[in-house]
Amino acid sequence: MASVALKSFTGLRQSSPENHHSSKSLFSNPLPSTQLHYRRLNVLAGKSSPKITGRNLRVAIIGGGPAGGAAAETLAKGGIETILIERKLDNAKPCGGAIPLCMVGEFDLPLDIIDRRVTKMKMISPSNVAVDIGRTLKPHEYIGMVRREVLDCYLRDRAAAAGATVINGLFVKMDKPTDKYAPYVIHYNEYDGKVGSVGKKVTAEVDAVIGADGANSRVAKSIDAGDYEYAIAFQERIKIPDDKMQYYENLAEMYVGDDVSPDFYGWVFPKCDHVAVGTGTVTHKPDIKKFQLATRLRARDKILGGKIIRVEAHPIPEHPRPRRLADRVALVGDAAGYVTKCSGEGIYFAAKSGRMCAEAIVEGSANGTRMVDEADLRNYLEKWDKTYWPTYKVLDILQKVFYRSNPAREAFVEMCADEYVQKMTFDSYLYKRVVPGNPLEDLKLAVNTIGSLVRANALRKEMAKI
Repeated sequence: MASVALKSFTGLRQSSPENHHSSKSLFSNPLPSTQLHYRRLNVLAGKSSPKITGRNLRVAIIGGGPAGGAAAETLAKGGIETILIERKLDNAKPCGGAIPLCMVGEFDLPLDIIDRRVTKMKMISPSNVAVDIGRTLKPHEYIGMVRREVLDCYLRDRAAAAGATVINGLFVKMDKPTDKYAPYVIHYNEYDGKVGSVGKKVTAEVDAVIGADGANSRVAKSIDAGDYEYAIAFQERIKIPDDKMQYYENLAEMYVGDDVSPDFYGWVFPKCDHVAVGTGTVTHKPDIKKFQLATRLRARDKILGGKIIRVEAHPIPEHPRPRRLADRVALVGDAAGYVTKCSGEGIYFAAKSGRMCAEAIVEGSANGTRMVDEADLRNYLEKWDKTYWPTYKVLDILQKVFYRSNPAREAFVEMCADEYVQKMTFDSYLYKRVVPGNPLEDLKLAVNTIGSLVRANALRKEMAKI
């Protein structure tokens, strides 16, 4: 087995050797019992699953974003010998960076990695009618705004502290097993952090693989997971004057209209000392820079005098892949296609899917003492689909109904002014559940929605005449 040096990072800087082991072999980090502070899983490993002797189950996670970091920590705490391979440890993925309140608690996130606590939102229509959202929030409720380079690093560091081996490397390919319980052979290039380094070719044998390597997943390609529709997200980080930054202290803005995107929305989200201004589209990818310019123009008075400090672009999946599991290989996060329609949210679902997949492996392997098979990993998919399919379906319907034309978007913004709509929306978003409504209020909402759409349709016909 190849011996590799583990490079641990804190923030964007390499940490001092006093705090971490300078080097170790792959899978040579047995966990002391004092480190196993996790919710004990109800082990259901089948009697036919062979026991592993002389070592524990070995799992490789490809990709070190929220999905990979959450999976690695859960596996390591559950007695699994874990390696996480991330090609760029200081990566700053283009991302609005919004996380729901429930994620802070579920994943024990420290408040100092949250740049802003958004308690107010403005939804701005194609005709620049602005609706204030947030009146129904309780005093302790907010939407967290994070930078991905900070969040991702924190989750990876926590996984390393739990016993996972974090490797700065580029996954190249994997050789599939020759029989039922033979290992997968992972091929990757390991980097030493030097500029221009081509990387050292390394292989590792593992019992299972989790693909957490994003929308362009190589793991997905290796199991013929199929393609999916994707959006292009384009974002600029803009440093604006302090007086203008005060406006965005706890406020986020969302712009809708054909000018900013024919099928998505534009945004201005506050970060620690700057704002993230961006947009996205599935249907008109070549025009993404035109849509970005329109988003800046819509927000121009509030970001006037700002300086662009970073430009980012990245694909965002629009629906789950046709295949998310093959034998002992499972996909999570963007690699699986777990991004919601309408809102484009993916951070929480990435971390949650990574954790759920890892829990299924820990449970199926009896805390790393038995081999797993496809049935064990399929438990993760079944649980995922049962829990989150309603959320994805509702948001898919909303996007199809309200993002199809400017009049429909005007109706959507008009609806957002309704306090009942705001309460249902925030409760569903903050706590990640489809909230059952009040029957009478639901009936009123249905009537109001129909009225808004009728008015929108009438407006569309009049505009067509003009």
